[in-house]
Amino acid sequence: MTDIIVIGGGPAGLTAALYALRANKTVLVIEKATFGGQITYSPMVENYPGFLSASGNEIAEKLVEQVLSQGAEIEMDTVLEIRDGEVKTVVCEGGTFEAKAVIVATGAKHRLLGVPGEQELIGNGISFCAVCDGAFYNGREVVVVGGGNSALQEALLLCENASKVTVVQNLPYLTGEKRLQDKLYANPKAEVILGVTVKEFLGDDELTGVKITDSDGNEQVITADGAFVAIGLVPQNEAFKNVLALDNYGYADVDEFCKTETEGVFVAGDCRKKGVRQVTTAVADGAVAALAACSYIDR
Repeated sequence: MTDIIVIGGGPAGLTAALYALRANKTVLVIEKATFGGQITYSPMVENYPGFLSASGNEIAEKLVEQVLSQGAEIEMDTVLEIRDGEVKTVVCEGGTFEAKAVIVATGAKHRLLGVPGEQELIGNGISFCAVCDGAFYNGREVVVVGGGNSALQEALLLCENASKVTVVQNLPYLTGEKRLQDKLYANPKAEVILGVTVKEFLGDDELTGVKITDSDGNEQVITADGAFVAIGLVPQNEAFKNVLALDNYGYADVDEFCKTETEGVFVAGDCRKKGVRQVTTAVADGAVAALAACSYIDR
C-alpha cells in the first residue's frame, strides 16, 4: 500500500508528489495522458518564477525528473473512481491501487470548438491564456473566440500589446459584464463581430487566419497571427463526485487547505473552485494539499 496516491501529472500533482516525498511518504502518481497538463500548450512561459523563459514542455519535463529523482512511482492509467474507507482504493482501467490518502489534481481542460485546424495549431498560433502568451503578439493581429467575462478580459488584456483584437461571438450579443463590454467597445484596437461561428483555423505550421460564417452561410476570413479560444473550462472531476463536493460548474469545493469533506481525500490545482488559475497557483495548491495529506496520515 502507498502512503499517498496523486491523480494527475500536471504542475499541481507533481508538486504535491514532491512535497510528500520530501516528507518521507511513498507516492504513486497516476496520469492518464501526458505529464504537464495545460502548461504543455504554452510554447513559451515567461511568468514562472526562476525561469526567464522556458517552454511548457521543458517545465513539465523538469517537474517529472525531479519527482522521479525523489523516488516517486508513476502509473499511466485512467482513474475510474475512488472508493472511500480507512484505506482509499483508486480504481483504474488497468487495476486498483490502495493508499492512506489521495490527492486529486486532474485539472481542467479548455473547452474546444472542435473545428478543422484547431488541434493541429494549438501552441502554433492558437492559445488559451492571454496572461501567458499575449506578449508574443505585440504589434500583431489576434482573434478572441467567445463573448463571456473570460473572453472579454482576454481581449482587453491583448489590446495592450496587439495591433488589433477581433472578438467573435456566436450569439447576437456579448454575455460578459456590461462594464467589460463598455471598455471593449471603447477601445480603438478592438472589433466585435456577433452572430458568427468559427468554421476553421487556417494555416499549416502556424496560424494565418480564422474562417467564420454567419447564419445565412456567408463566409469571411479574418487574417490573424494568433487566436485565443475562451469558451470556458471543463474540470475533470466527474469520476470523483462520490467523494468530492462539486459546485454548479463541476469544480471541487474545498477549503484553503485543499481538504474535501471526505477524510483523507484532498484536491489541488485547476480542478478546484478558485479565482485564479495559473501554473503558480497550481503548484501552490500542490504544496498545500501534500502537507495536509501528510498531516492526516501522521495523525
